[in-house]
Amino acid sequence: MPEIAGVRFHQAGKVYYFDAAGIPLEVNNDVVVETSRGQELGKVVISPKQVIFSEITEPLKPIIRKAQAEDIEKAQQQQEKATNAIAKCRELVEKFNLPMKPISAQYNLDGSHLTIFFSAEKRVDFRELVRELSRNLKTHVELRQVGARDEAKLIGGLGKCGFPLCCTTFLSEFEPVSIKMAKEQDIALNPMKTSGICGRLLCCLGYEYEQYRAMKEKMPPLRQEVSTALGNAKVVSCNPLKETVTVELETGVTVELPLSQIGWREKPADDKQQTKT
Repeated sequence: MPEIAGVRFHQAGKVYYFDAAGIPLEVNNDVVVETSRGQELGKVVISPKQVIFSEITEPLKPIIRKAQAEDIEKAQQQQEKATNAIAKCRELVEKFNLPMKPISAQYNLDGSHLTIFFSAEKRVDFRELVRELSRNLKTHVELRQVGARDEAKLIGGLGKCGFPLCCTTFLSEFEPVSIKMAKEQDIALNPMKTSGICGRLLCCLGYEYEQYRAMKEKMPPLRQEVSTALGNAKVVSCNPLKETVTVELETGVTVELPLSQIGWREKPADDKQQTKT
């Protein structure tokens, strides 16, 4: 059975698996690998000892060698060239009056292949742009359209929390997010509060969703009649994180109590189903 290593090409990028080809590798080793775009520089994030073989579903390309100082220097030079390439692309996009926004560019290790990422509201005929770029930059050019979330991941920035975007620091893949997640966490359904800089629902809405859902199942519903050490009362609000319930006593006094001090009879499952329908 071949030794296999997981490699990333960018921080928080997708993990790709390669045949270690007998090269002793550890996590954080820089390596030169063979890809469909030629040779590229990556970083080992899963050592051969950590790979789960059930995740391997396709033939693997080889790791050519551990990266040397000249490989890392060459990769830095190619990144500088990519900055000039994206500037040239923006210039030509304006010249051809194309409805697209170039975002970033990436060269492979030897500069023989250039990938340019762009965003657009609909499909764009960029064949003339590719020909002109290839002629100017003297390399094979590939244009790749990305969505709003991927655009934010490529550009980066700060989230509403004040920290760098999750997608640029640790989220390697985007999970589905729904407005139901915001409702479950009692977040105001205001786009200013629930949307990220990409204009889509915040990825972090999904982080605590299951925890909130599980905790809310233990809580009595609003206006539920309950019993407490202070007497009978009616539920006014619940705090799942603190596991407390605010109730209004028969005297009109409002008090916050631990969930463990609240007595109530949960409706049978059949009743709940009938209520929902």
